[in-house]
Amino acid sequence: MLGNTHIVGGITASLAFAQISNESPLVLLGAGVVGALLPDICHGGSKIGRMFPISSKIVNKLFGHRSFTHSLLFLFLMAILMDAFVPFKSLTIGILLGMASHFILDMGTKKGVKLFFPIKIAVRFPLTVKTGGKVEKVIFAVLCMLSLYFGYELLVDIVSVA
Repeated sequence: MLGNTHIVGGITASLAFAQISNESPLVLLGAGVVGALLPDICHGGSKIGRMFPISSKIVNKLFGHRSFTHSLLFLFLMAILMDAFVPFKSLTIGILLGMASHFILDMGTKKGVKLFFPIKIAVRFPLTVKTGGKVEKVIFAVLCMLSLYFGYELLVDIVSVA
């Protein structure tokens, strides 16, 4: 999936979670975007890979693309590290939600992800889409609509304060 689709996926996941929690929706939202981009640090051409080219090259050399940074192990390690060092629960939850949305979206591509890394089996959905293709554009549009749906209350609150 493309970076923009991952961003909207992170936004959707964060805003959906905000509906059922007492966490700060704005913090969840921002962290969800960061988390949605983070797994692609292993790809130099990704949005985050271009922002941190040296880190991206190192991670790619060590693990390749869509392996460790797209795994439950990485999600688990991030959860432990963030719980230990980040005092804001909303920030941790948002990043983890964004990462999980990234994994799910990439499981919809032909290559899939090494979800159970270090086991080298790629996990993907039975039906897959071409990255950047027409079906991805439909997925992007659906995620945008879901983001508006889940974020409506937040938007109303922001507009009413202004």
